[in-house]
Amino acid sequence: MNYKTPEYLAKEYLFDLNNIAHEYGFKAGESWKIGLATAAEKAAIEKNYHPVISTKVSPEFLPQLYRIVKATFGQALNSAESAMNAKSLIQSALYYVVAHNPGRPRR
Repeated sequence: MNYKTPEYLAKEYLFDLNNIAHEYGFKAGESWKIGLATAAEKAAIEKNYHPVISTKVSPEFLPQLYRIVKATFGQALNSAESAMNAKSLIQSALYYVVAHNPGRPRR
């Protein structure tokens, strides 16, 4: 089995999201907000919300991994997300997939 594919990395990330949701007792109406972030944006999200699950991914895998994760949660891609590729992610310094629950701010 190849452990360095976007599909495998997405499965690992989704596994972590589901485990944390169960651990923190997410209710039926609660869900993850999934996005791409720079290191500074990731730090700001971690400061403001709990729990936060993030992973740093190689730019060549990030677009496909992100699309898989968003599709699994039924979240639509906007036009910029649909058009993203490794080069655009490097230029924007977007290296992290970050998931948080907007209904659970840090107090």
